[in-house]
Parts: sequence; C-alpha cells; structure tokens
Amino acid sequence: MINDYSSELLDNILLSTVEGIGSRTYQQLLERFGSVAEILNASYRDLSGFEFLKPDTASRLASARKNFDPNVILELCQRDRIDIIPLHDSRYPEPLRTIHDPPPILYVKGKILPQDTFSIAVIGTRRNSAYGCRQADRLTTALCLNGFTIISGLALGIDGIAHRAALKSNTRTLAVLGSGHHRIYPPEHETLAEQIVQSGGAVLSEYPPLHQSAKWTFPQRNRIVSGLALGVLVVESPMRSGAMISARIAGEQGRDIFAVPGSIESTASHGCHQLIRDGAYLVESADDILNVLGPLRQKVFLFNMPQLSNPIHHPNEMSLNQMELTVLQHINMSPTPLNDIVTTSGLEEQQVVAALSVLEKKRIIRQISPVVFVRM
Repeated sequence: MINDYSSELLDNILLSTVEGIGSRTYQQLLERFGSVAEILNASYRDLSGFEFLKPDTASRLASARKNFDPNVILELCQRDRIDIIPLHDSRYPEPLRTIHDPPPILYVKGKILPQDTFSIAVIGTRRNSAYGCRQADRLTTALCLNGFTIISGLALGIDGIAHRAALKSNTRTLAVLGSGHHRIYPPEHETLAEQIVQSGGAVLSEYPPLHQSAKWTFPQRNRIVSGLALGVLVVESPMRSGAMISARIAGEQGRDIFAVPGSIESTASHGCHQLIRDGAYLVESADDILNVLGPLRQKVFLFNMPQLSNPIHHPNEMSLNQMELTVLQHINMSPTPLNDIVTTSGLEEQQVVAALSVLEKKRIIRQISPVVFVRM
C-alpha cells in the first residue's frame, strides 16, 4: 500500500487534480521543466508562453499549490486502500508506460502483477445481444483457461460479461474506470468492482477518487484498457461506439485487433465486420488469438499455471502438451541441433521430431536447417 509520503508523491497527486492537465500536456510540461515540482513552482508568466497550454489551465496550474492540499487525497486513498502509482514508479505497468500518452499517475485498488502483461482486453457494446453475451462469455472463458488476464472497462454489456467470466474462471481481471474510485460508473457495477478486487485483481483509474465521469473521460479510459493488453478483442459493436474508438486507439498503440463476426442483419455486429475489412483478425475461438500473437515483449511467469514452470516467451506455449513443453525447454534462442535436443530431453528422436513439427506450426520455433532449430 501507500508507503511513500514524499513531496514528489504529493506533487504528482496535486498535478493530477489540475483541470486541463492531461497525459500529453503533462509530458510536454515535463520535457520543458524537468520535474513535477518545477511544473508546480512555475509562475503564470512562465506557463503562459506555451501554445499547448490554455490560459485558464495555466492559471489553475500556477495557483494549484495555494488552492488545494494533496494530503486530502493521500489520506482518502490510504483510508480506502487505494494505491497511488506515479509513472516513474517501478510498479507502474510496463506495457502502459510505453504508449505515447501514458497516464501520469494511477490510482489502484487491488493489485497489478507482472503476469498481467500476459493479457487481452475484451470490449464491446453496452447493448449486447444474446449472441454477443454467449460469445463474450465463451471466448473470455477460453482465454482464461489459456492463462490470460482479462482487461475491460467495467461498462454495462460486453465489458461486464467479460469481467464476470474471468471471475467465474478464477482468473485475474483488471477493470479500468472512466471516473474516480468513489464515483464508479455505472453505479450498477459497484459490486462487480468490489468482487474484482476481492478476487485478487484490480480496479484502476487515472483520476482521483472523487472525480466524476464525463463524456470525454471514457475515450481517455479506453487508451488505458488497450495499453495494458497484448491485443484487443471486440466481441460486438455497432459502427458508432466506444468499442470502435478503442479499436482505433489500439491500432495506434501497435496492439493486435481481433473481432468476432456476427449476423449481417444485426447492426450490433456491423462495427466488427468493418474492423475485419480493415485488417482485424477474425476470431472464432481462442486459438485464433493465440496463433496471431507473436513472441512476447518480455518473458512472463504464470503462477496460476504450474505446468509452465519456466517463463513463457510466446502465447502459443499455453496450448502445448507436456511432451511439446519438454522439447521446447531444450531449444535455445541460439541455433540448437536436433541431436542436442534428443540427448538433453531424454525423449526418442521420433517423439522429438513430432513435437518440433507442432512447435514450428505454432510459430514458437523456426527451422534454420534440416537438423537445426531456434526459438522465435
């Protein structure tokens, strides 16, 4: 929990309360002043020369220290067990840190773990059909069985179905709010948020606890949902929807986009069909997602899957049987001869060859000569 009461933390909290200071503005100011303290110490005259800063925002920023005490938020978060994680903190999720406009600060209830880098965002319409409900539940459950953390936005419809499917599967799920923790929207999902935290997952927001949601906060929230994940699965979405905005943002962040096809007679699926036309991967099963995701940006240990005692490098490792896992453990990132694999694995050559065929088909390894293999 909160164990750092330094002036730097208080300054980060204070800056997060200033209206008009979003993630991009924060980055621009930080580039010019070097630290959050220097930003808050700047005078109106210092700030008014920047074209990216509106006059009223510059005025609020220059007077922030006089107008608000960040200890109020610090004490509120401490009382309600809301952790505060600034961008520079080692606990800040690395995938989110790498997007071009990461939140300067995260307010987190629950725990974000390193294994959450192995995650998929599941999103869709708030007005889902029975078909959308079935597919969201089926695909999310399958992804959970393959070790993924499920990320979504705690909204009505597909978001809520995805979170509940993860809870039902005893799998980690992270919910990203478009409001502060004390202003959860929709209010119907307050209990769901509590269940996510109690299950070991997390509910997070870039806004202080008492911040109200607004029309603009949800598109902002969506960049966090996709930024945390390896890819984004859109289950059901009309052409004009927040899910389509999220998919666009995900593409800009370099995330893989997956879409579930539906009936051509259903407007709820027209957005997914457009995404597929635009290059999103058509999804009928979790295998369609596993087959697309390439080598992970960093190795991940999955503590909820003891059969994978070693860190995984590629999502397709989740679908391997024990013999294939054994063979894989004896293939290096540098070229590995077939004879070495047979010797060190203790398996028969015929078993090794069969396993190598599967590993190559799943794009986990590459054959660089008839008898030499290397991990992807």
